[in-house]
Amino acid sequence: MAKKRSQKNKKKKRIRFHKSFFLPFVMTLTAAVALGVLALAAHQWIMEPVKTKEPDAVQADQESGMPEAENTEAEGDKTEAVGDDAELTGKEKEPEPENVSRYQEVLDDPAYMEENGIYAKEPAVPGQVTMTFAGDILFDPNYAIMSVVGPGRDISKGIMPEVTARMQDADIMMLNNEFAYSDRGAPLEEKQFTFRAKPETAAYLNDMGVDIVSLANNHAYDYGPEALEDTFDTLREAGIPYVGAGRNIGEARKPVYYIVGDIKIAFVSATQIERLDTPDTKEATETSPGVFRCWNGAKLLETVREAADNSDFVVVYVHWGTENQAELDWAQLKQAPELVAAGADLVIGDHPHCLQPIGVIQGVPVIYSLGNFWFNSKTLDTGMVEVTIDETGIVSYQFIPCLQSGCKTTLLQDAEKERVLAYMRSISEGVRIDEDGFVSW
Repeated sequence: MAKKRSQKNKKKKRIRFHKSFFLPFVMTLTAAVALGVLALAAHQWIMEPVKTKEPDAVQADQESGMPEAENTEAEGDKTEAVGDDAELTGKEKEPEPENVSRYQEVLDDPAYMEENGIYAKEPAVPGQVTMTFAGDILFDPNYAIMSVVGPGRDISKGIMPEVTARMQDADIMMLNNEFAYSDRGAPLEEKQFTFRAKPETAAYLNDMGVDIVSLANNHAYDYGPEALEDTFDTLREAGIPYVGAGRNIGEARKPVYYIVGDIKIAFVSATQIERLDTPDTKEATETSPGVFRCWNGAKLLETVREAADNSDFVVVYVHWGTENQAELDWAQLKQAPELVAAGADLVIGDHPHCLQPIGVIQGVPVIYSLGNFWFNSKTLDTGMVEVTIDETGIVSYQFIPCLQSGCKTTLLQDAEKERVLAYMRSISEGVRIDEDGFVSW
């Protein structure tokens, strides 16, 4: 009986619970369902942009058992962290382009580049540019220098392969082209030495890895305006930019620019030689071809300032000094600091046919003469300068000793290398040159 009474009492209690709480319970349940429906709708509204898949793809994921939310990353949806939370962006971001140059707009406009003398190369080492410079060359078949090349026209018999390798390794290689390429014209009267080469020999420049030549010298005009204009055409056909001469003064003084990676370098070239009011080597005018002269340096300084405004680094390659004299003359000493003040970051000199000192002016290195590189049969110390730069400026500056002898140019090693380096130390003030030729100041 007790058991039955207990069950009865429980039944009564359940009945009493049902009756007394039924209405509030129903109301609570109804409210919860309504809130759930609203929450589900809000969730679908917030998450709707994330569902970027096509219906078929969603169905395939469902059939494969893969929850759609777990596959959003595979579909390219991205999240961005904001504080402690992450916010879905709702669309795939465009990937950031890699290795895009600041000058990409220029690089994408070949017509603009051609009009403004701009060329482009990829650097061997990203973020850096290595430039190598040498002095005077001569390809005139009437002089001894070409005797070693022979009928096979093999330049490696004159400039030794180890030298060429250093030239080819540079991102940009520059030297002085001290002659005309032409079969036309006549030698200038009363000039003792006149130089002209066969147009086909311009191919030697490509063999050596040359990227740009200076024509600002006292022999580019040796066979007159026709031969000079042939030189322009020949170099253009060979794919070799030139600086320091042109069909008119605008072209002659115009810088050549190289964009290498993300660095834009300007090359400017001019000649002080000859130091006469009426030189044999004519300066270009508004209507006639010639070289860019800087005996009166005002136009050169203006050009350097222009180049500095339009580039990250300015190289000035200048023909100056006194032949066969290691001592600097007053005109070099006057003009070098003016070039630096105008914006030159590196000054390379030639013309004296011998090495001259390495100096530094307000942090800018100047080698006053690289001398002959491959020019005649004389035995002469010579060399190359290898300069590496990055976006901050010069990273390294190295003098590489060479020797011109017997119509061949070789790379010096061991005792002979140290001999030339010791000589450069003895004539160069304000710089240090280590056993490998690296220059510091």
